[in-house]
Amino acid sequence: MHSASEQSEAAEPPAPPEHAYPDHWEADVVLRDGGTARVRPITTDDADRLVSFYEQVSDESKYYRFFAPYPRLSAKDVHRFTHHDFVDRVGLAATVGGEFIATVRYDRIDARGLPASAPADEAEVAFLVQDAHQGRGVASALLEHIAAVARERGIRRFAAEVLPANSKMIKVFTDAGYTQKRSFEDGSVRLHLDLEPTDRSLAVQRAREQRAEARSVQRLLTPGSVAVVGAGRAPGGVGRTVLRNLLGAGFTGRVYAVNAALTEETELDGVPALPSVAAIGAPVDLAVVAVPAERVPEAVADCGEHGVRGLVVLSAGYAESGAAGRERQRALVRQARSYGMRIIGPNAFGIINTAADVRLNASLAPQMPAAGRIGLFTQSGAIGIALLAGLHRRGAGLSSFISAGNRADVSGNDFLQHWYDDPGTDVVLLYLESIGNPRKFTRLARRTAAVKPVVVVKGARHSGSAPPGHRVPVTRIPHATVSALLRQAGVIRVDTVTELVDAGLLLAAQPLPTGPRVAILGNSESLGLLTYDACLTEGLRPLRPLDLTTAAVPADFRDALAAALADETSDAVVVTAIPWVGEDGATEFGDGEVLAAALREAVASAPAPAKPVVVVHVEMGGLAEALAVATSTRPAAERGAVTPENRSGDTPKDPTDRPHPIPAATPAPAPPAPAPQAAVPDAQATLPETQATLPAYPAAERAVRALAEAVRYGQWRRQAAEPGRVPEYEDIDEAGAAALISDVLAGDHVDAGGVTLDTERAGALLARYGITALPTLPAPTPDAAVAAARRLGYPVALKTTAPHLRHRPDLGGVRLDLASEGQLRTAYAEITEVLGKPEELQPVVQAMVPRGVDTVVRAAIDPAVGAVLSFGLSGAASELLGDTAHRLVPATDRDAAELIRSLRTAPLLFGWRGSAPVDTPALEELLLRVSRLVDDHPEVVAVSLEPVVVAPRGLSVLGATVRLAPPAPRTDLGPRSLPRY
Repeated sequence: MHSASEQSEAAEPPAPPEHAYPDHWEADVVLRDGGTARVRPITTDDADRLVSFYEQVSDESKYYRFFAPYPRLSAKDVHRFTHHDFVDRVGLAATVGGEFIATVRYDRIDARGLPASAPADEAEVAFLVQDAHQGRGVASALLEHIAAVARERGIRRFAAEVLPANSKMIKVFTDAGYTQKRSFEDGSVRLHLDLEPTDRSLAVQRAREQRAEARSVQRLLTPGSVAVVGAGRAPGGVGRTVLRNLLGAGFTGRVYAVNAALTEETELDGVPALPSVAAIGAPVDLAVVAVPAERVPEAVADCGEHGVRGLVVLSAGYAESGAAGRERQRALVRQARSYGMRIIGPNAFGIINTAADVRLNASLAPQMPAAGRIGLFTQSGAIGIALLAGLHRRGAGLSSFISAGNRADVSGNDFLQHWYDDPGTDVVLLYLESIGNPRKFTRLARRTAAVKPVVVVKGARHSGSAPPGHRVPVTRIPHATVSALLRQAGVIRVDTVTELVDAGLLLAAQPLPTGPRVAILGNSESLGLLTYDACLTEGLRPLRPLDLTTAAVPADFRDALAAALADETSDAVVVTAIPWVGEDGATEFGDGEVLAAALREAVASAPAPAKPVVVVHVEMGGLAEALAVATSTRPAAERGAVTPENRSGDTPKDPTDRPHPIPAATPAPAPPAPAPQAAVPDAQATLPETQATLPAYPAAERAVRALAEAVRYGQWRRQAAEPGRVPEYEDIDEAGAAALISDVLAGDHVDAGGVTLDTERAGALLARYGITALPTLPAPTPDAAVAAARRLGYPVALKTTAPHLRHRPDLGGVRLDLASEGQLRTAYAEITEVLGKPEELQPVVQAMVPRGVDTVVRAAIDPAVGAVLSFGLSGAASELLGDTAHRLVPATDRDAAELIRSLRTAPLLFGWRGSAPVDTPALEELLLRVSRLVDDHPEVVAVSLEPVVVAPRGLSVLGATVRLAPPAPRTDLGPRSLPRY
């Protein structure tokens, strides 16, 4: 790619003074093949690296770059390409192992194409990618980063000249999604790109991010070879345990043991054992590192220098251990990324992939889980052990398992990218103690939840700080607010690991309910009533329980369940069962196996569409085991579930497509001394098609809670197909608001914490977005109050604005409907006599507005979550009950409608006890306008409208507070990059 400015060195103006090295431009990126590279500015110290890089580029690539044979760089070229002012001339390099693999540079130019300085806002851009690294998406990643740098430096357009034969580079530009123009001049293609991000460029960027991060996880889960670094010669120890677990699971690839104490090649557990990865002499895809923390850097260097793609670091002694450990963790991540490797851990428990063609157990779990349709991610090894045991005990199989420990690099976000389109995973279960990038997590969770359930339990939710070892922003918003925002994104939010297993079991084995109507049947009237009450508590609509009486036999259960499944008045069925003891004291259900067979038979013969069935049992020996041998091993598409390729969510019409999960046999315990590299018989011995897995629960409340989560999730997914829109309002003056904000923030009185606008400026800013705040006039004296009332017109309200009395009419600081001067003076005297002096109370006068319901509208920027829109009714009762609803910004019209209706006190807005319904459409519009204001201007860090009186016709904003601050950088809108260390 040729740069026109390179023809004009003689015309180049004197070099401007160099600026400080911009270290915030440094970033680690995930490339298309799942490897990583470091992007950083090129400096004067890079001359030798540049020459070495150029020598490894083919003659053809050099020709495409310079439009002529250019076998080597001259000293003048090297100087030019390594000396930048970081404003008008910028060069970036992508590096792996400290060496250049690609470069990009821009030179600011004027309208004639000659070198220039600001205010010129166009730059010539040129790339060069080493041939060995072409096709990895390096140029696309560099374009994102150089475009972000250019925008920061006031450049709005890129120009590029490309030879027609250089189709790869033309494709990099045309596929980027920027607004562009293309022309053909003098035998070359001339491209002009507007650098303002567009919806398409953002969509392209996120699609590339998903493919790259999913691929990086796939490389970790599907290695062709694994080296266990730190496998001890004596039995026991972490490394030797992982080695035995790998072999015991029947890993289908090659396994090596590495122990630095060895002096020559030998064997451990029948596999080659060597002193280093370098000594292996064959490719190694994944290394499990189990050496003391002080020896990890040596092991990482050994792995990186010999092409290992990823690491699972089990070693402890990192950020969980204090300040020194945190620095050790940062160094670990930086070192691994410098070699293009990704890390699970440190302080990890390990990873598992149950796919038959992989069978990877690179973890401390002694037994390989059964294969299934659940993906499980946990940040805690102890919780991971508990979840594996709980799922195994209840017959739930896994597609993959990850316990990431301190998750310094690979996180739950990366695995959401992988599971989103993983055909082997139908349900995602996450145990999280922290969320490193909440904006990104919410975005990924929403997208994944649109095609498969995402169930989350959040630990450390009340601690107010990040768990040891986790480097994350700490949210200031309450736990209930975080839960509400996750639910908005379609996440099934549960409180305990037991509920996590309960929900996952149902979602993996049963179809989603199409509504909240629940049929209840069983042989215990009392248990049926408990189930009925539990349904009402969870907001479901239970039908009258069908009591089969204690005389019921399995055939009666079968017939009743078949009838309930065929009945169009129900959307789900709960079967309740207790033991029935005959006159001779014998249990008639054969320890539950006969009843389980009868229930499966009824499900197998039911007509489409399928309904979920859950079973509640009390002391039914063997029933749970018989019902839940293991979850299905059939793909979601074969069970009628929505996949990325089938996103409509329509229930299959063909009865043959109805979900029939195939349970697998419970896996046998791992043998005490597995034969090395031996093939392991397939543990997926399937039962007949009719033996559908039915989730069983020992308590009605647990079964109904899991069912209720499935109902709510099904409703969310149906609504997600039409997510609403962010309305456009013609009267919004975005430019005028931006100018006002800039003027305020440019003032000398603004510190880093921001500034609260005075009443006049707050009203002016809100007016730019079509929001009218009722004026208030100060009343420091009775005469001033009377003058204000004459200006506004009677009747008026007299209010105190002191912080301890603000919005507290119950304390007597508000007097309404003052229709005359006499009433106003009397009210003024009473307030000041009872509550304090005027200078303490800060009284104001305001015109009266039509009566209605007092509400509160707020928006605020949380450092972890982003912009949040909140709504509630005004008053102490709502505050005490925490009856406030929340949505992420930007809110859609559907979000606004749901926000209003999700309050427990919402009936007060819709005519409760004969009162007049208020103007909720006007309230929804106000919410949307506030959302637009905060979304359009990140400098608006807080807005509070209180009270907002909503009348039967229209509404009035009686109080408004707006706070501005310099915006924090948005990590979700810039170029793709991994979290910085």
